[in-house]
Amino acid sequence: MYRRTALKLPLLLALGTALAPAPGASAEPPPRSSAESIRWSAERANRWYQAQGWLVGANYIPANAINQLEMFQPGTWDPRRIDTELGWARSAGLNTVRVFLHDQLWAQDAQGFQLRLAQFVNVAARHRIKPLFVFFDSCWDPLPHLGPQHAPRPGVHNSGWVQSPGAERLGDPSYTRVLRDYVTAVMSQFRNDDRILGWDLWNEPDNPARQYARVERKDKLERVAELLPQVFQWARAVDASQPLTSGVWRGNDQGESGGRNTISDIQLGSSDIITFHSYAEPGGFESRINELAPLGRPLLCTEYMARPQGSTVQSILPVAKRHNVGAFNWGLVAGKTQTYFPWDSWDHPYATVPKVWFHDLLQPDGRPYRDDEIQALRMLTGVQS
Repeated sequence: MYRRTALKLPLLLALGTALAPAPGASAEPPPRSSAESIRWSAERANRWYQAQGWLVGANYIPANAINQLEMFQPGTWDPRRIDTELGWARSAGLNTVRVFLHDQLWAQDAQGFQLRLAQFVNVAARHRIKPLFVFFDSCWDPLPHLGPQHAPRPGVHNSGWVQSPGAERLGDPSYTRVLRDYVTAVMSQFRNDDRILGWDLWNEPDNPARQYARVERKDKLERVAELLPQVFQWARAVDASQPLTSGVWRGNDQGESGGRNTISDIQLGSSDIITFHSYAEPGGFESRINELAPLGRPLLCTEYMARPQGSTVQSILPVAKRHNVGAFNWGLVAGKTQTYFPWDSWDHPYATVPKVWFHDLLQPDGRPYRDDEIQALRMLTGVQS
């Protein structure tokens, strides 16, 4: 959407088994050619979904990272913090997390990045949490850069999140091969790994990132519309055992007019499972489900929760469960992304943290923002406290 501690654990816990590569990764056969791999049938997608159980998760970044780069760069990579936070997630009843990657991380050091990714998967698996990885993202800052990231802007929601690929690379034909190799290398590493939930190829590809209008590419949507089908082709060629998707976000429930467009048609026509975003109250959320259900494929809402707008754990998850729709709220632990501030903080930064948080489930020390939310999660998912 337009959004948009000292932890004493043994070193072995942080670095031991996490250093191991994904099972069988080095022995994987080469990816198939794109002509040999096609979109999953609805029947296959629904069989896969039935085997997962009801999926309840959060969009995840550790509290000490402002964006995807800071999460995974070697200087700020913190597996001990991640291990602790994913333990909190599992205790709250979550069984999946949605995690954003970045092309620049792979382009700079493919081997190191993929090793850290393997560590993350190992840590998540110890907590019986399956990640849904996101390759590209059209939201927020279009000028990403490696190295130290700036500090959060006081009182502002998600002030450091970055797009992937950035504006300088989006229209660069010479960089397209790097993007292709990034997608296929990461997917090939885990192509038969049942600890991975799936591959979210592009987050909100038609989001115009209005907060950065001054530096956004004027032809961004045209370039994305050209590249997105290629991304699906690259991913299809890997012939992974996990499904592909790209979540649609425009709709009346989001306060966004226009509905379907060229990019959303590509998303809905290419995805194995249908993912969508809805920050609406329960009626709007349910109308979105009813709009997409006729496609006959599993539905996952990969972004919800805007408490002041009526999108909460207690209001949305019962609707999702009744319709057998998976659901990921935005934000696990409050931290440098500051997504407890609302979107309008970009127009007028907040002087204090609002009494009603916009996103996020937990405080930095793991205590719930609201006890009743965690109780509701545990009750709905059947996890004992």
